[in-house]
Amino acid sequence: MDRTLDERLIEIDIDSLQTAMESGEISSEACVRWYLERIERLNSKLKAVLEVNPDAIAIAEALDAERRERGARGPLHGVPILLKDNIDTGDRMRTSAGSVALAEHFALKDSAVASQLRAAGAVILGKANMTEWANFMSSTMWSGYSSRGGQTLNPYGPGELFVGGSSSGSGSAVAANLCTAAIGTETSGSIISPSSQNGLVGIKPTIGLVSRRGIIPITHTQDSAGPMTRTVRDAAILLGAMTAVDSEDSAMQENGRTAYTDYTPFLKVDGLQGARIGIPRHYYQGLDKARVEIIERAITLLKESGAIVIDPVSLPCESAKWDWDVMQFEFKHGLNQYLSQAGPGVSVRSLDELIAYNEANRDVALKYGQDTLIWSNGTSGTLTEQKYIDSLRLNRETARDQGIDHAIREHKLDALLFLGNEDGLDISARAGYPVITVPGGYAETGIIAEGDYTTKGPQGITFVGTAYSEPVLFRLAYAYEQVSRCRRAPRDTV
Repeated sequence: MDRTLDERLIEIDIDSLQTAMESGEISSEACVRWYLERIERLNSKLKAVLEVNPDAIAIAEALDAERRERGARGPLHGVPILLKDNIDTGDRMRTSAGSVALAEHFALKDSAVASQLRAAGAVILGKANMTEWANFMSSTMWSGYSSRGGQTLNPYGPGELFVGGSSSGSGSAVAANLCTAAIGTETSGSIISPSSQNGLVGIKPTIGLVSRRGIIPITHTQDSAGPMTRTVRDAAILLGAMTAVDSEDSAMQENGRTAYTDYTPFLKVDGLQGARIGIPRHYYQGLDKARVEIIERAITLLKESGAIVIDPVSLPCESAKWDWDVMQFEFKHGLNQYLSQAGPGVSVRSLDELIAYNEANRDVALKYGQDTLIWSNGTSGTLTEQKYIDSLRLNRETARDQGIDHAIREHKLDALLFLGNEDGLDISARAGYPVITVPGGYAETGIIAEGDYTTKGPQGITFVGTAYSEPVLFRLAYAYEQVSRCRRAPRDTV
């Protein structure tokens, strides 16, 4: 183990790594080898990484040579990135959504996200573990568990603290410095939850900002890939590399789409000055004492930084009776479409066949059962049912017109404030709107959250905005990060 590299690379951000590579102090190859050694040493405990890219070193060497000969492509040149295991890569790595049923599936080509990151010069270091089928398999499955990769653990307290999901491996790996940054995906909370629980920055973009092509789906109206990083600036850099228009993704053709290839100009140290932040206290009611103290400290800090805090803010949708019909119907439709076009090594080509495979291999495939898969399989898979159409309309109208957009218009807000991934954030998921979370503190005590996991541990401060308000959210999150400085590396893994 190279102590010099340890000192240089632990907690390194993208700009610092780029400066070191540009000066010749560190090469991308050396950086990749350092991360691979660290994965080898720590991953048997954390189970954050499913597999490493067998070509990562060769790719880094080629990028080092390109830098010497022609210069860097941009801020991601030579930077090692992990991808969640539901994001296609057309290489020698598998894409399995954590399932043993897809353990030998090699995608035919890159997803749009992977292709854009490669074009930007990133080194795709490997695939991160995840809650199997993005936590749409079983109502009793623990976050972070997959039949292919086992149980991902939180590096701040392996076996004790909640790891969050479903981008669990991406969160654990970035927090433990097994990569410079990672990409997760979210339907409802799957980036924000593990980012919050692992002391990270995570952003779920507006639906339509980042292409969904080549990502194993739950629901095409809510799914999005997004960055998971240790700093807001790193998240801004990563997102800017992922916003190219994809003609194969219909959501990217909608009116009103506003995208940037560089979000770093929106990062302002004084970005909270005059910002109007709404406090939706209805959604704070389930918080235990330790977490209430964290959100209250954040509110105080916002005021001290010049923000105008409107407290409380009520949302008409607070009493809405939500259903999960959109996910139930869209999952079968999307998965059948994905599996029917999947590459070699796929042993199942439909949700029907997946359920049958799991049953036939239940000793390895069904630790937590598959009641959610069976529930979704009860639909036609055609998206023609009136129940689905009504639910989709209800989600959008209620979450937007009676939720986020109502509050922002009524109070002239820049954003709403939440803690971590609490219940209210499902509104943004149903609306298709952006969310960003930033390290906000550490709860020294907590209540049981899932199994033996507790709410103790890192907690994120989360900003929610309207459609394509990513520039505003980055401005607020960066300013909050600069005055709060709550990110700290987990002691057990540095």
